[in-house]
Amino acid sequence: MIDRLFALFILCLVLGVPLGFTFVLTSEALLGFVFFYPLLMSGLWISGGLYFWWHWERHWSRGEAQQVPELPGQPLISILVPCYNEVEHGEETLMAALAQRYPHIEVIAINDGSSDGTGEMLNRLAARHDRLRVIHLGRNQGKAMALRMGALVARSEYLVCIDGDAVLDPDAAVFMVAPLMAHPRVGAVTGNPRIRTRSTLIGRVQVGEFSSIIGLIKRTQRVYGKVFTVSGVVSAFRRTALDRVGYWSLDMITEDIDISWKLQLDHWSIFYEPRALCWILMPETLRGLWKQRLRWAQGGAEVFLKNLRSIWIWRHRRLWPLMVEFGLSTLWAFAFAISIALWVINQFTPLPNNLHIANLLPPAFTGMMLAMVCLLQFAVSLLIDSRYESRLLRSLFWVVWYPLAYWMVSLFTTLISFPKVMLRRRARRARWTSPDRGIKSSDAS
Repeated sequence: MIDRLFALFILCLVLGVPLGFTFVLTSEALLGFVFFYPLLMSGLWISGGLYFWWHWERHWSRGEAQQVPELPGQPLISILVPCYNEVEHGEETLMAALAQRYPHIEVIAINDGSSDGTGEMLNRLAARHDRLRVIHLGRNQGKAMALRMGALVARSEYLVCIDGDAVLDPDAAVFMVAPLMAHPRVGAVTGNPRIRTRSTLIGRVQVGEFSSIIGLIKRTQRVYGKVFTVSGVVSAFRRTALDRVGYWSLDMITEDIDISWKLQLDHWSIFYEPRALCWILMPETLRGLWKQRLRWAQGGAEVFLKNLRSIWIWRHRRLWPLMVEFGLSTLWAFAFAISIALWVINQFTPLPNNLHIANLLPPAFTGMMLAMVCLLQFAVSLLIDSRYESRLLRSLFWVVWYPLAYWMVSLFTTLISFPKVMLRRRARRARWTSPDRGIKSSDAS
């Protein structure tokens, strides 16, 4: 209860609600933050991405990028695949996992109470492939529980976790496990998801988004030491680290964000390995996109509010930038909403001069600067990631739609998810439903 009251206090500050004192808000300050915060973050991501490339990736020529590292001692790698209603895509996923060029692997498929033919499909594949084991849960327990069950029966210290509709690159498992073996304090490695659903504008824009936004963010966060979240669709974990932090939480809607923070609060590092490719399906409809991004926003808000009071001690100082970044992003969404509200009100009744917003569009120079920095960010990220996907530069035309489509989605999902999580009465078991997997899967090779 105290945590929720504290979170309510923070939200009141964000919204500018007076709590016994005068809060001075001017339209100039509000619009300045709305327009210049994205500019600041784009500059940060560009510089971080370029540093990551200069420090690591520039040494990987196209040939060297495909040079697979040797794993000392040839340890066993366990690949965990939680499945819920994956009869359509599950076989492709499991066959790609079994087709890893590294020979010492086991694949564990966890059927989380599927209501379609997933169970029968998994049993049929297990009968044909000795390296595939299947666990059947009696009812839907959620992805976190499925991963827990898989980790408990796995025989390896190194666990590669992928979604039931993801297709691993033949060397992805080795690329993710190599940093775990080379660095004893690395608890997890996040891979490089690539979009294969590209039959609509929404799908094509996401191809560029995962490079120009998510890819640069991962690189930048790795440069300053901490990563907000591993990619739940493709990541690797050290079993010892998971055991220390109690594995995945059962009541968090995004188990990948929560486990990332639990590991880093226990002083484990997370690495980003862009060579660990995994081809994934994403929503290609507005409805599917909205549901997905709302879930992501809610998961981020849950982790933010969960750690809001306890993180401000010196030994957690390296996580402070992540908290500040998320807090400012949330503040930006509410500031944008307040700006729109003030503009609408001003159309019907005059407001005081300090709250008067005559135009929501940025000044010409500011707008041009935002557009140029945005295009520069897209170009830098696509050039960096094009070594992993040769046709990626074709996405530059589609990704220019990103600010209009996705900033608005981010705005509204934040406005809804933050109060929803903050005012939730009690934690409940997080269970999953079948997501939007796109209209058509195109060949990404």
